[in-house]
Amino acid sequence: MCTEKKELIVTEEFNGIRADKVLSNILKDVSRNFIQGLFQDEKVLINGKKQKGKFKVSTNDIINLEVPKPQELKVEAENIPINIIYEDNDIIIVNKPKNMVVHPAPGNYSGTLVNALLYYCKDLSGINGVIRPGIVHRIDKDTSGILVVAKNDFAHNKLADQFKAHSIKREYYALVEGRVKKEEGTIDAPIGRHVNDRLKFAVVKEGKHAVTHFQVLRVFNSCTLIKCRLETGRTHQIRVHMSFIGQPLVGDTVYGLKKQKITLQGQVLHAKSLGFIHPSTNKYVEFDSELPDYYKEILERLGGYNET
Repeated sequence: MCTEKKELIVTEEFNGIRADKVLSNILKDVSRNFIQGLFQDEKVLINGKKQKGKFKVSTNDIINLEVPKPQELKVEAENIPINIIYEDNDIIIVNKPKNMVVHPAPGNYSGTLVNALLYYCKDLSGINGVIRPGIVHRIDKDTSGILVVAKNDFAHNKLADQFKAHSIKREYYALVEGRVKKEEGTIDAPIGRHVNDRLKFAVVKEGKHAVTHFQVLRVFNSCTLIKCRLETGRTHQIRVHMSFIGQPLVGDTVYGLKKQKITLQGQVLHAKSLGFIHPSTNKYVEFDSELPDYYKEILERLGGYNET
C-alpha cells in the first residue's frame, strides 16, 4: 500500500494533549479507529521514538508518521428526495432536513446531501473534489435549514470569497434552555479547540474572532426561541456561544445540559435565511426556508409561535 510521509511540529495549543487526539484534529475526515491503527502499526514516531496514542505531547515535539494514501472514491448518486427552494445556472438553494449529513466521510458514504445532489444534478462545482462536489459551506447533521450549492467553479469561487469575508447574511432560529432576559444581545467571544477535548470547540482566549447577534422571538416557561445572526462563521458557533452564556441549545448532546428537559437527539437549530451577492448577476439575493415539522411541533407543545 502506498503511504505518504508527514512531519508535524506540535504547536502550543496542543501542549499536554494526547498524541491520538492531536492527530484526530490534524488528519481531517478519518476515524478514531484509523488513528489508533497508525499507532498499532507503529507508523507514528514522536521525537524519533515509537509511542502509544495516550502519550502526551509537548510544544515543539516532532511527530513523524506514515499515512496510507487515500484511494479515489466514487460517491454514488442516490434517489433521495431533497427540498429545492431555488435553482438557476449557477446555484441551487436547498432546505436540508435534520439528521442528514452534508457530504460523505469515512464510514458514512451514503444517504448524504451530496448523494442526493448527484442524482438530481449532473453538473456541480469540482473545486472540493469527489467527496464534496458543489459544497461551499456546511451545517451540522442535526441542524436543518438552508444551504447554497455551487453548480460551477466560477460560482463556487465567488461564493467562497463572500464566506471568507463574512459578508453572507445567515440567520438561524434556535431554541435555548431557560428564559433569556434580554430582548437582544451580542456575544463577542473567540472560539477555538476545547482545552481538554480537542474534538469539541469552546470560547478560548487564543481562539478565532467570533460574533453572534441574537434576538428573542418568544419566551416559554423553560426555554426561549431566539433568532441568531452570524457575523462570523466558526464551527459550532451558535452552539458554543449560547452554551458560553449559560443558555445552551435544547437537545444539544455535546454542548447542552446533561439532563435534557425535552428528550431529543440533536440541537433544535434551523438555518432560516441566507443572503449573498449572486455570482453572475452581482445583485443581492436572499432566500428563506420554512421551519421543519418537528420544530413546529415542539413550539406548538410549548405554547405556539407563528413565523413572520
